[in-house]
Amino acid sequence: MDVSRERLAIVLVLPLCAFAVTARDACKQSVVDVPVTMESTQPVVMAKINGVDARFIADSGAWWSVISPAAQAQYKLRSEFFPGFLRMQGVGGSTGAGIARVDAFGLVGATFKNVQFIVAGGDVGAGAAGVLGQNVLRLLGNVEYDLAHGVLRLVRVVDCDHADLAYWVKAGDSYSQMEIESATGRDARTIGTAYVNGVRVRALFDTGASLSTLTLAAAKRAGVTPDSPGVVESTSIRGLGHHIERTWIAPVDSFKIGDETIQHTKLRIGDIGDDIEMLVGADFFLSHRVYVANNQKRLYSTYNGGPVFNLEGLPSAASSTGVEVSDEPGDAAGYSRRGMARAGRNDFDHALADLNRACELAPAEATYFYQRGQIRARHNEPKLALADIDQALKLKPDYVDALYMHAQFSFAGGDRDTARRDLDAADAHAPPEADLRIMMARAYERANWLDSAIAQYDAWINYHEADARWPQALAGRCWDRALVGQALSAALDDCNTALKNAQPGSEMSIVVLESRGLVRLRLGDFTKAAADYDAALKIKPRNAWALYGRGVVKLRLKQQPAGQTDIDASVALAPKIADDYKKFGIVP
Repeated sequence: MDVSRERLAIVLVLPLCAFAVTARDACKQSVVDVPVTMESTQPVVMAKINGVDARFIADSGAWWSVISPAAQAQYKLRSEFFPGFLRMQGVGGSTGAGIARVDAFGLVGATFKNVQFIVAGGDVGAGAAGVLGQNVLRLLGNVEYDLAHGVLRLVRVVDCDHADLAYWVKAGDSYSQMEIESATGRDARTIGTAYVNGVRVRALFDTGASLSTLTLAAAKRAGVTPDSPGVVESTSIRGLGHHIERTWIAPVDSFKIGDETIQHTKLRIGDIGDDIEMLVGADFFLSHRVYVANNQKRLYSTYNGGPVFNLEGLPSAASSTGVEVSDEPGDAAGYSRRGMARAGRNDFDHALADLNRACELAPAEATYFYQRGQIRARHNEPKLALADIDQALKLKPDYVDALYMHAQFSFAGGDRDTARRDLDAADAHAPPEADLRIMMARAYERANWLDSAIAQYDAWINYHEADARWPQALAGRCWDRALVGQALSAALDDCNTALKNAQPGSEMSIVVLESRGLVRLRLGDFTKAAADYDAALKIKPRNAWALYGRGVVKLRLKQQPAGQTDIDASVALAPKIADDYKKFGIVP
C-alpha cells in the first residue's frame, strides 16, 4: 500500500515496564505479545475504539493504519480533513482517502489518545474495522510474526545490532535470513528480494494479503504467463481499489527467498498494482515464524512444515500435513488462537483438538463454539457444526455471525421459517454499516424475500461506495427492484452505474444488461429493453432469463414469431422459467 500523504502524526508510547525482558549475550529484547486470531488466512487483532470493541487485520503491508468509511460511520469518528488530500494505491487500483481521529485507542491493555487513521477503501474482511499498519507494528522497532501460535510480538532491542535474533532456534537447527530494505518515514514496509526461476523480484512481506501473489509482469520475466502450459485460473482477489483482479496458479521451476529454496512448486500470479512485484502473504507467514529486525535491516525465518502457500483459494483443499508448533497454550484463548491458525493451514484435525480444549476450558464462551462450528463445517461435519452454532446462540442469542451461519444451515435443511427468523434477528442486531449486510442481501434474495434483500442492499450501499463490490451490490439491487417492479427509475440508475463499472463481456455485464432489460420492460421502453437483451445474449447466447425477457419484449412489440421462438428456446434451457417470471407478474 503506497500513500501520497500530508501531515500524519502518531504519539503511541507503550509502557516498557509492562514488558518481559529477555537477553542473548549483551543483546536485550523488550517484548509485548499481541494476541492474533486467524480468520482463515487473515490475522485479526482485537482493539478498542473509544471503549468499544473493534477488530483489525494486522497488515505488515500497510504503511499506516486504515479504517473503512463504514467503520468511521459506525464508530462515529470525526474527520480531520476530507478525502482528496490523500491517494492510496493497492490491489485493485487507487482510491481517495481522508483522515479520522480516535480519541482513545486501546491495544493490549494500553490506551492511546488522539490517534489518527487513514479512512479509505472498502471492507477488509473478517468483520474488521480496518488494518493496523506499520505505524503500530513498528512501535518498538522490531516485530515478530508467530501466527502459527496466534501471536505477533512488538520488540524493542538494545545492543542487538550484530546479534543473531532468531532466538527461538535450537542449537544446530537451520533457519533463513535475508536483507530487507531500509525502512523510512515514507515507506516503513518490509521489502526484500525473492527469486522466481532465478529472476530477481521485489517482494513485500504483507500479512494483510491473504494469498501470496506474483505480478503478471514479474511472472512474464520469469517465463510464465496465464497462457503457459499448466497454468489454471483461480480465486479472484480484491484490495483497496475499485477493481476485482483475476489470478492464476502457475508452475515454476524454483522459488527462493532468503536461504530457503523450493524446487518445482506453484505460485499464484495476478495484477497487484504498486511498485511491488510479489506479495508474500499471510499464507507464507502461517507456514513460517518470521522476525523482522529493522535495526539490522534483516529478516529471520524458520519453516513450520506443510504447504508454504495457499494455492486453492479460501477455503482450500484439506492438507494432511500439520503445522509444527512446540509450546502448549496456557488457557482457552491460547488454544482458540492456535486452533484457528491451524485451520488457516487446513490442518483441521489438530485445529479441532485445540478448539475442543478451548470449549472445555471456557464452556460459557460463545466464540469458541462458533469457531469450532466454522471448522467443523469446513471439515464436512454439518451436524456437529450446527450443534456448535446452536450452543453459541444459546450462550449469546444476539451473536450476529452465528445467526447468519445458522440461517445457512436452515436453508440447507429446507427450513425456510427458521432461516427467515435467523436473518431477521441478524438484521435487528447488526450495525447498519456492517459488511455482513451484503451477504444477508444475497441470502434474502436466494429465498425470493426481495423486499428484505433490497433493504439490506440499501444499508450496505450507503456506507461502502469505495468497496470493489459496490457495483455488484448496485446490480443486485437493480435486479431485485426490477423483479418486484418498485422504484424503477432508481433501479435504472443502479444498473447504469453498475454497467459503467463492469468489464465489457464479463459475467457481471451480462447480469446488469439483463437486469436493465427487465427494468425497461417494466417501464414499457421495449425497444431499449430489446437492445439490452440482445447485448446480453451476444455475450452468452444460452441465457434462459435473457431469452425469455427478450421473447416477452418482442411479443409486446408485435413481433410474434420471433418472440415465441425466444420463449421456446428459454423453456428448453430452463423448463420452469415461465413460472419464475409469472411469480413477479410478467407473462407473455
